[in-house]
Amino acid sequence: MSQPVFASICILSYNRPELLLRLLKTIDVSRGDEIEVVVCEDSSPRQQEIRDVVAGFRSDRSYSVVYLENKKNIGYDGTFCELAKHASGTWLIFMGDDDEFVPGAIDKVLGFLHGHPGLGYVMKSHYLIYDEKRKERFRYFQQSMFFEPGVEAYVELFRKSVYIAGFTIRREYAAPFLTDRFDGTMLIQLYLLAEVVLRHPSAYFDEPFTQQYASHEHNVGDVMFDREKGTFIPRRPTLEISLNFLKSFSRITEFVDQQHAIASTERIKKDMSKYFYPSLAVHRNSGLKAFFQYVRELNKLGFNASYLYYLYVVLLVVLGKRVCDWGIFQLKRVLGHTPRL
Repeated sequence: MSQPVFASICILSYNRPELLLRLLKTIDVSRGDEIEVVVCEDSSPRQQEIRDVVAGFRSDRSYSVVYLENKKNIGYDGTFCELAKHASGTWLIFMGDDDEFVPGAIDKVLGFLHGHPGLGYVMKSHYLIYDEKRKERFRYFQQSMFFEPGVEAYVELFRKSVYIAGFTIRREYAAPFLTDRFDGTMLIQLYLLAEVVLRHPSAYFDEPFTQQYASHEHNVGDVMFDREKGTFIPRRPTLEISLNFLKSFSRITEFVDQQHAIASTERIKKDMSKYFYPSLAVHRNSGLKAFFQYVRELNKLGFNASYLYYLYVVLLVVLGKRVCDWGIFQLKRVLGHTPRL
């Protein structure tokens, strides 16, 4: 571990050297002594290219750039934990290699963290970029918010914290709960969130911190490693992958319920159901037969827990994904934030 710093930017990297470099170039801070960048590469086919990207980037930085390589592929959750173990920062800020920071945002977030030293977790606002003309901001509240530790904060923040980009958590609070219990879920961050916000104050910072791209064209032709099959498979959201991912939410919440003697699983499932449009829409363009098969499986998992879920299904069938996406974008633009449902 390197010398302690205030924040470690922890980057999971796999097979996308060009996108990793794009992300690294968006790291802009006024005080380099406050951060370190830690990149962990998960034994991908383009490992040497990623190694070269990091070596070239670190050559003229004012902050430390730490590079790690997994000797064998250990997956998303294992790589996440490796980063947390090797980082030195008081705060850990996680990023996927295909994400970016909003210009000037890192300094704002560091300032917020300095101003509220008692927090254990901070949820961010972010942008989703569709094209050069259209960018959607995800705001979960109309202003920055603070939450006391406990079940209410956990339920409130759980669904909103799925995406790894900008996931910000205090290292000393999260470290005792690093585990391989949830390997394969791609949701280890949600388990850490649960354990931390149940014990410590948390917050939502109403400034856009990161940005992601709606198009997944950069994944066309790319691969990921399937450890169960022991082979490389295309990097795309198949029906099986999506369903296994959604099953993992309950796997985590049920464990948390058992450990803390609480009843969060059904509350979280209902909350997810009300905002289930993105998960439904991702498979609408696969055709109606595949879409209905997906809906049937979701119903078995209990995600059909609100009338809004059925409304999304009907609208996607009748209008299609493109029109629905446009309508939801316009609604959020008028409101200025994600509606409270």
